[in-house]
Amino acid sequence: MLSFDHQSHPYANTRHSTYGKNGMVATSQPLAAQAGLEILKKGGNAIDAAIATAACLTVVEPTSNGIGGDAFALVWTKGKLHGLNASGKAPKSISIDAVKEAGHEEIPTHGWIPVTVPGVPGAWAELSAKFGKLPLADVLEPAIKYAEEGYPVSPTLGKYWNSAYNIYKQKLTDDVFTHWFDTFAPKGRAPKIGEVWSSKGHAETLRLIGETKAESFYRGSLAEKMASFAYKTGGYLTAEDLAEFEVEWVNPIRVNYRGYDIWEIPPNGQGIVALQALNILKGYIFHEKDSVDTYHKQIEAIKLAFADAQTYVTDENHMKVSVESLLSDVYGETRRKLIADEALLPEAGDPASSGTVYLAAADGEGNMISYIQSNYMGFGSGLVVPGTGIALQNRGHNFSMDKHHANALEGGKRTYHTIIPGFMTKDDKPVGPFGVMGGFMQPQGHVQVVMNTVDFGLNPQAALDAPRWQWMKDKVVEVENRFQHHIAQGLARKGHQIKISLEPNSFGRGQIIWRDPETGVLVGGTESRTDGTVAAW
Repeated sequence: MLSFDHQSHPYANTRHSTYGKNGMVATSQPLAAQAGLEILKKGGNAIDAAIATAACLTVVEPTSNGIGGDAFALVWTKGKLHGLNASGKAPKSISIDAVKEAGHEEIPTHGWIPVTVPGVPGAWAELSAKFGKLPLADVLEPAIKYAEEGYPVSPTLGKYWNSAYNIYKQKLTDDVFTHWFDTFAPKGRAPKIGEVWSSKGHAETLRLIGETKAESFYRGSLAEKMASFAYKTGGYLTAEDLAEFEVEWVNPIRVNYRGYDIWEIPPNGQGIVALQALNILKGYIFHEKDSVDTYHKQIEAIKLAFADAQTYVTDENHMKVSVESLLSDVYGETRRKLIADEALLPEAGDPASSGTVYLAAADGEGNMISYIQSNYMGFGSGLVVPGTGIALQNRGHNFSMDKHHANALEGGKRTYHTIIPGFMTKDDKPVGPFGVMGGFMQPQGHVQVVMNTVDFGLNPQAALDAPRWQWMKDKVVEVENRFQHHIAQGLARKGHQIKISLEPNSFGRGQIIWRDPETGVLVGGTESRTDGTVAAW
């Protein structure tokens, strides 16, 4: 097992990693984590627990995800790691020309244009059918109960709900957005912290998904409601788009980092950014975590990886370069040679020549799952299908309007996707799932968590609590206000444009569960930057 020093690192503050043996669920909302644990105690496995937790998160953290979003998962079971891509495609009828004809030179954030086919219900149904032990309807019951009976809004949730409401009140004035306000601001405002909020429509939708194993969502009454709403309000989404949706089982991709295999979902996800950065960084030896040189090299590696991803990564069927070439040792060495003593302006290389929620779950049988789902940018598109609680995502906002770009908008195509689950193994045995949510912070968080664990021996909670940095663009890097100022000043002397941020949510929110291969003991950590918890027994 990884060797952790629980005493000598200051980052754990008063929090400690959580230990358990029979099962563990870690996520950003206590009610959701407890729901997953409840399913484990009822005889479900880690996959059932993950589905229950994910469904609850659509209810108890709607500021970050919903039924109308996408999902990805890495599942360890029976000695093998499986990858699930449940991201939806753009509607067939949409195109760059259609967007321009609608009066837009860029893809808007809200409304129908950025809406893609939701993948979340398909992910739940497929995971349940392939690996679950309990009926999907039973697994969704805790979420249905919270939606129907209500729950008190937690502090971090209340803060971001109110922030979203204030923005939407100013920007979303068209009648098509009325149903968002009816659903998420029924009293003419966001619910207050501690106030009970419920959604009967959300409960009924979850019930139908459970009873029909998501068939209603893609080919039944729920699909009809979504398609009808789109047709009546100028949307591009059709019944045909929904009926043709299929989740995809994919082969996870990896790099070996100091003897540990770090796994991600292949493109269209951006997990390849984390792997490219680690592939560059493995050529160095880091003796000290909190040093200017360590942070400088981390930042430079991330910049180079992002430059490639933002040039080449899209739906894998449309990529012009291979994943293998981007992750090759030869290309990693080529990119590493570009890192000098001064901050660089990143550019893509030529490999041919050389708001989200995350959860981790584990059970006593050895099953483990790394799962992530999102509506993107908080509540997503601002569109809610009347009477259903289905808040539709705006994932299509990431498409490019440049017809020559790899990620150019096309009907029936998946876009570059920010949400990524992570998993670690060693010698073909599972170490465990990890993830850090938060847009383009995610691969940066993955790199920092992996290095905190492997290079610097931090336990899961300390690895998550450690102050973070985030590359923004060009030479601009944001750091948390807890980041050591003398190191920030040292980075500035190397040419980095350092900005101190007072907003903790800008740096992602993560969870980790590791398993001791000898004893089976589970050790977990959860994000101190949100309302998260680790439920264990």
